[in-house]
Amino acid sequence: MFITFEGGDGAGKTTQIELLKAALEKEGRSVVVTREPGGNAVAEKIRELLLDRASIMEDMTEAYLYYGNPSSLHTEGVKAAEHLDKARKTIADCIGALPQEIYLTSGGSEADNWALKGVAQTLAAKGKKHIVSTVIEHHAILHTLDALKKQGFEYTLVPVDSEGYVSPDDIAAAIRPDTALVSVMYANNEIGTIQPIREISKVCHDKGALFHCDAVQAVGHIPVNVVADGIDLMSVSAHKFHGPKGIGVLYVRKGVTLTNLIEGGAQERGRRAGTESVALASGMAAALEEACALMDERAARLSRIRDHIIDELLKIERSRVNGGREKRVPGNVSMCFEGVEGEALLLLLDFNGIAASSGSACTSGSLDPSHVLLALGLPHEIAHGSLRISLADDVTDEDAEHLIKVVPEIVAKLRDMSPVWEHIKENEMKGNK
Repeated sequence: MFITFEGGDGAGKTTQIELLKAALEKEGRSVVVTREPGGNAVAEKIRELLLDRASIMEDMTEAYLYYGNPSSLHTEGVKAAEHLDKARKTIADCIGALPQEIYLTSGGSEADNWALKGVAQTLAAKGKKHIVSTVIEHHAILHTLDALKKQGFEYTLVPVDSEGYVSPDDIAAAIRPDTALVSVMYANNEIGTIQPIREISKVCHDKGALFHCDAVQAVGHIPVNVVADGIDLMSVSAHKFHGPKGIGVLYVRKGVTLTNLIEGGAQERGRRAGTESVALASGMAAALEEACALMDERAARLSRIRDHIIDELLKIERSRVNGGREKRVPGNVSMCFEGVEGEALLLLLDFNGIAASSGSACTSGSLDPSHVLLALGLPHEIAHGSLRISLADDVTDEDAEHLIKVVPEIVAKLRDMSPVWEHIKENEMKGNK
């Protein structure tokens, strides 16, 4: 049941709502409290999203009813294990893997850490202490590489071109005889560029290196098949395809050995101890199955809306799109507007009911410009004016038109107050564009 109320949330109204919620929950009814438009637009959107994801919530609720430990032999444990096995098989089928190659994690960052550290520590005994990656990887990769460097490992970061694409030839040139692993993301989390994964994996295998792919931004949005793509290890995160937060997957190809992540139990075939969350696994599997079934339809619609937004926002003076436009995930819009501070832009967008970011959500607290945008060759002053919008599966044409109307108005308002923009215009008048 959903309880909705309008306007503010004064103490009296809040108390009444909470009392009603508690009374209904006492009767065993599930209750979600939200505001109507006129209160909080983002909360209203979340309410709609919850309604749209009812089937996923049902799968999770059903799994919660089987509260037994899936490692136990009693009836409740066996039922829980059946749900867990079903979820694991569903996830495996969606990416072309075997169920026994699916290892549950807390999310993409954990999977990235485990893949790099697990392979590095295993192959170090064979004298392979070098890793290759790229300059635009997620910080879960880059920071893990820094941690491994302190343990005596070496790494090489391959550059990208001005549109954010990695060259397989550059990867080949970076691989050394002592290279244990190459890690390249399938699609970038900030600019949406899709890398030539099959060509890269072939280069790695030809030169005797394992290949890890951070596919957090790709799985559920574009076709991914670990066998056809030649992937040895792959990271996945459920919330990127509208699954529950706090769960993900590390795919490990059969035959690949890596060190255990957590000791202390037989869960995840002894490699990651700890009782599994059957409900989260079931929710992830249901969300991924739905995302894959509707992928073509959603991709076509989101690509059309994405391209329309980019085309319209490029009409803003001194704006640019970040990343190539051809090989790009459907729901990614990333742009820069000169003379504008990204933080101010985000705050005003939020005031207008638009949730956006200026780079990776994992580094949103940082005042430094995005390392991804700097890797494209953008100067700091332009990278600071970045805007990243992720289009959800339920985004509408009306949502897009609202965005297209609001962004130019906000950019103009901020530029009117910006000494940087004033300096840019003064240089234009002098002919120093």
